[in-house]
Amino acid sequence: MSESPDILVETVGALGRVRLNRPKALNSLTLEMIKHLAAALKRFEADPAVGAVLVTGEGERGLCAGGDIRALYERGPRDIGFGGEFFRDEYRMNAHIAAYAKPYVAIMDGITMGGGVGISAHGSVRVVTERTRMAMPETGIGFFPDVGGTWLLSHAPGEIGTFMGLTGDGFGGADAIYAGFADHFVPSDRLPALYEALATLPATATLADVRGVVSRLAETVPAPMAAHRAEIDAAFAHDEVEQIVAALKASGSAFAQKTLAVMAQKSPTSMKVTLRMLRLARHDESLKDSLEREFAATHSVLASDEFYEGVRAAVVDKDRTPKWRPATLEEVSAATVEAYLRNSPDRLF
Repeated sequence: MSESPDILVETVGALGRVRLNRPKALNSLTLEMIKHLAAALKRFEADPAVGAVLVTGEGERGLCAGGDIRALYERGPRDIGFGGEFFRDEYRMNAHIAAYAKPYVAIMDGITMGGGVGISAHGSVRVVTERTRMAMPETGIGFFPDVGGTWLLSHAPGEIGTFMGLTGDGFGGADAIYAGFADHFVPSDRLPALYEALATLPATATLADVRGVVSRLAETVPAPMAAHRAEIDAAFAHDEVEQIVAALKASGSAFAQKTLAVMAQKSPTSMKVTLRMLRLARHDESLKDSLEREFAATHSVLASDEFYEGVRAAVVDKDRTPKWRPATLEEVSAATVEAYLRNSPDRLF
């Protein structure tokens, strides 16, 4: 077992098991958890007795609600070094997961948001259930979709990823598969059987072997988001947030009106930065390129009042009424957006 109570690590047969163990905090990732998880993954990868890795979250509410943004808030801009270390370690771990040499199975049961997406959606075998609730909600806290989120969202079908990234709206397991964030839908009551079956695989098991085990317990389910695909593609194809808003207003549909109401609550700066980063990520050659850009942009986030105001309203005071500055899309200058995209001398890779 691991020495950290917040990350439980063990070997069951030839299966390396990692369980996030902060259920009262929805398994939100602390810097210590990131370091322990990264170290465990490296040990399992180097151990010939381990054939695959399984990552789950303890408790009944979810895999992981994201990074511990309260810790970043409490440190504030006076300790940007802590935030830099947090994101550096987390993003490097995300890249390692994407390139993992052994089958990496992530169970996205329940809430899986932000950093939780980072430790699951980059894996080789990604499982959702009927309880899955995913989101990249960063525009609601003065941030942008990170942990490789700009890569994932920009490579979703059509403009689905643009819609998800700007609105931060939650989506279920079927939509996660539709958007390319997951692979298999397994009903939650079959998860114990899945864990048991994975633990019986030999250390020589291949990715095809692992996928075969999961497939035998999986089902095919329709994606609700598909019904809105045409409208999403039409409205979110624009390269300016103001144009997207205008297209939604022109549509006037119930879906468009709901989407506009959601976007009205988000940080105008964050939405503009997010859209710009999503468009750039479409041309990246690899996940590492997107992560490098995201890491550089975190320097602006950690130095900005916008992020701390967003976290205050969502997590600290929980009044859900952030005072964004600038308060409108029109007031966010191109120079402000470009400032987030400056290359940093502090490189990830």
